Amino acid sequence: MSRTAGLSTQQTDSAAIEVTRLRKSYGEVRALDGVDLRVSAGSVFGVLGPNGAGKTTIVRTLATLVPPDSGEVRVLGHDVVREAGAIRDRIGLTGQYSSVDEELSGRDNLVLLSRLRGFSWGAARRRAEELLATFDLEDAAGRLVRTYSGGMRRRLDIASSMVVTPDLMFLDEPTTGLDPHSRNQVWELVRGMVGEGATVLLTTQYLDEADQLADRIAVVDHGRVIAEGTPVELKRSVGSSVLRVRLRDAAQREAAERTLTGALGTTVHAGAVPLELTAQASAEEDATRALAALTGAGVGLAEYAFGHATLDQVFLALTGHRADDSRTETEEAA
Repeated sequence: MSRTAGLSTQQTDSAAIEVTRLRKSYGEVRALDGVDLRVSAGSVFGVLGPNGAGKTTIVRTLATLVPPDSGEVRVLGHDVVREAGAIRDRIGLTGQYSSVDEELSGRDNLVLLSRLRGFSWGAARRRAEELLATFDLEDAAGRLVRTYSGGMRRRLDIASSMVVTPDLMFLDEPTTGLDPHSRNQVWELVRGMVGEGATVLLTTQYLDEADQLADRIAVVDHGRVIAEGTPVELKRSVGSSVLRVRLRDAAQREAAERTLTGALGTTVHAGAVPLELTAQASAEEDATRALAALTGAGVGLAEYAFGHATLDQVFLALTGHRADDSRTETEEAA
């Protein structure tokens, strides 16, 4: 049975993105291995996965920056190879790293980009002021970008992608390295874009970000979509509830894993912190039985909890590792 079994099919509304059997390699490295995606217009679609999963290659292909090796890819109704120009006129792209000029002011960056998009000088200045106000950068408009905080740079970077209001916005890990306050500001900007009618494709390795923003999520690992659905559907796909235990002694880990597996009949995974183990438990009675088995086996617990699955636990169940595991970016193999 497929890992995506049990998840509802996508709605039959209009699609901003349609991808079928997309493949892309860099030399001997297969970055994408048969990706299928459908993104509904006016939604936030999250692509979730660790570094090296293929997320950035998906964005680069959809944004017409790299050609696919094979497969059919249509963005806003246009083929990414034959009609790349028509797509570029209607999309915005913010990559993982800031693309603005640090030796210019925030205002000058936006005026320059507006001029490059065909605005007159007067229209370029007006558009720059509109964006500075929208992204709460008016007080810093005249300062050099190199004096900006990380959150301010990210907001300016997104503003730069919206000089011409896009129908489709690609945000490739937009909050990497930001503090919680700045992350929340970016989240509000994303919600605002969708409220104005845009479609957003968001790549992230932050599970809470996907849970907060995305209407649907594709979980990507090793260049493949291994599961897809709404956040609620994905959580239900690994079971309604999860038992989490934290051990007192690392030497008892093997005994704890063996005992939990025997009591619950399911795979046990490493948790988010040292000495933590998680396992699917269908009902409270199952969790109680597993805890009693641990006590009977002499395993000391510092803490335990039973509750609904999180996206972190979904990812762990699907891939065998956590979403923030550090691996070499596949795209950098090129």
